[in-house]
Amino acid sequence: MTPAVVVSRSAAQTRRLGERIGRALGPGDVVLLQGELGAGKTVLAQGIGAGLNVETPVKSSSFMLVNEYRGRVKLYHADLFRLVDPQEVFDLALEETASDGVLVVEWPERAWDELPPEHLLVRLDYGVAPSKRRIELTARGARYEEMLASVMGRAAAR
Repeated sequence: MTPAVVVSRSAAQTRRLGERIGRALGPGDVVLLQGELGAGKTVLAQGIGAGLNVETPVKSSSFMLVNEYRGRVKLYHADLFRLVDPQEVFDLALEETASDGVLVVEWPERAWDELPPEHLLVRLDYGVAPSKRRIELTARGARYEEMLASVMGRAAAR
């Protein structure tokens, strides 16, 4: 599937996109968030949490690599920023840990080979204005192609 591109003009718009994604997610789903510091990865993760009916605020933690939140489906939010060795990600066993919920990973480029090959990849880039973001969503696998089509409000290409 061709990536979908969204331009967000505010943190609120980015959060609303995350909510749409969160409403489409179920147990075993994986979302990878890629972008520079301050690009909006955590804002999008907060929206995903809202879409999963998570009541506590989703945040990136300096000390915890994986935070668990309860909602309609559990949300496992991993921030790999501080990791340098892919083995560290392997040791976290993220896919197994999050098998009963949704796994959202910030900084997936720290260990691509240790993450599931089927996922929704979301790349956030700065736009021309300080609050603008270019958000590219790429589905990897049939489940994610259908989900992305639903999130974007169109029928999946068959």
